[in-house]
Amino acid sequence: MPENLTIGMLAKRGGVNVETIRYYQRRGLLQEPLKPYTGFRQYPPQSVRRIRFIKRAQSLGFTLEEIHGLLALDERRACRETRGMAAHKLELIEEKLADLSTMKKALSRLVRACDASSEGTPCPIIHLLADD
Repeated sequence: MPENLTIGMLAKRGGVNVETIRYYQRRGLLQEPLKPYTGFRQYPPQSVRRIRFIKRAQSLGFTLEEIHGLLALDERRACRETRGMAAHKLELIEEKLADLSTMKKALSRLVRACDASSEGTPCPIIHLLADD
């Protein structure tokens, strides 16, 4: 049977710091075990998996509030709703990518305009941004 973990051990195995674990507890993402009369709180080994899930979900763009919702859906075994949340997040990312592509093209034009200008003339980037 795997041993329970102290908060320090949990933080290390989860790849976070102790304050992150306490923050997740305050946000309701991770349950805080009862403190024994003597000694330290003991976290079950599956808490490591939960912390890793939270961090990976964050890296995919989910907010902590959305992650809380995903965890609640998992407890209800609501795969269809979870899929819907993931599909919605994917749509948002695709929109952001399109916006970033537009921004990249606009900035590229501005840099090219600057490269084509002669030394000592007003900066075309400033003027183009003011005129657009």
